[in-house]
Amino acid sequence: MTFDPRNILIIDFGQLGDVVMSLPALRAVRERFSLARITVAVGKPAGEIIDMSGYADATIEVDRVAIRDGFKPLSILKILDVVKDVRRRQFDFVIDLHSFSETNLLGFLSGASRRLFARRRGRSLDFLANFKPAPPLEADNRKRHQVDRYLDVLRPLDITEADRVPRLSTRSGDDRELDKLLNRSQADAGAPLVGLFPGAGHESRRWPLAQFAELADWLSRNDAVRPIVFVGPEEAKIISEIRAAFPSSALVLDRLSIRQLASLQARLAVFVSNDTGPLHIAAAVGAPVVLLLDERAPASYIPLSEPKRVIQHGAISQIAVEEVYEATRALLTTGRVEQLFAS
Repeated sequence: MTFDPRNILIIDFGQLGDVVMSLPALRAVRERFSLARITVAVGKPAGEIIDMSGYADATIEVDRVAIRDGFKPLSILKILDVVKDVRRRQFDFVIDLHSFSETNLLGFLSGASRRLFARRRGRSLDFLANFKPAPPLEADNRKRHQVDRYLDVLRPLDITEADRVPRLSTRSGDDRELDKLLNRSQADAGAPLVGLFPGAGHESRRWPLAQFAELADWLSRNDAVRPIVFVGPEEAKIISEIRAAFPSSALVLDRLSIRQLASLQARLAVFVSNDTGPLHIAAAVGAPVVLLLDERAPASYIPLSEPKRVIQHGAISQIAVEEVYEATRALLTTGRVEQLFAS
């Protein structure tokens, strides 16, 4: 293929975990068009993920939630500002990995001469795309992995053998900040660190807080580890409940940036979580993960990295503490602990 764009816009407006799973596609575009300038339009706070990846020369961060839920006249003005910004940059090629009608419209209004959009039944506006051949129609969401659905969009670019595993590297400045935080919290005294993330976007996807707390207690008393409890913005309203539930040995952190979160996760012996964006970040920085799911959750969002353990029951609340504890202990013995202390 002789197609050789020099100024590429990639629209990547998924949630945090979706953006992590789009990294193999971004890496493949970066490798395919090594001389091009690549800009990624991304929702907040996932812009930090794009920055950490090193696959983009620039980002355009859009607060899609504020636009969706804000005062409508102000939201319209914000949308117009985004369109103006995009047009000013004079892109010659647009790739829309998500293909909602509004992102397809943004790609069309960009002024780019070539437009490659994901094809999604009932969501994408295929007539606004013009790249030939077109990518395949998106496969069943429950059967095809999310990583592969993003890579499918790139098939017309002859990208067929891409590395499927999302990977992120932390930054030295963030690592130094974490050194100071762990030192202040006396969490750098030699005990393995096990991360716990009790949050999730919906209550039905959350393992009960009391069971997370019991797991932390067992790990602390029986295995001499230091539990680190990560709290996201969605759990801010129950931070006092979280602090009260966990044993005094647990360090509760609720003010980390995405970069700091990733930097700390890279030091963990294990990360235990519901299906969340932070779970996918942990896997991408190389932490062994224990993922807790209910039976409705599709396999298409399970991290591709290893080592991992996936525990899935009819309802997530039915998962026993003993089962999660055994899975966590199994990963503690994989050699990750020795590797961390040797580095």
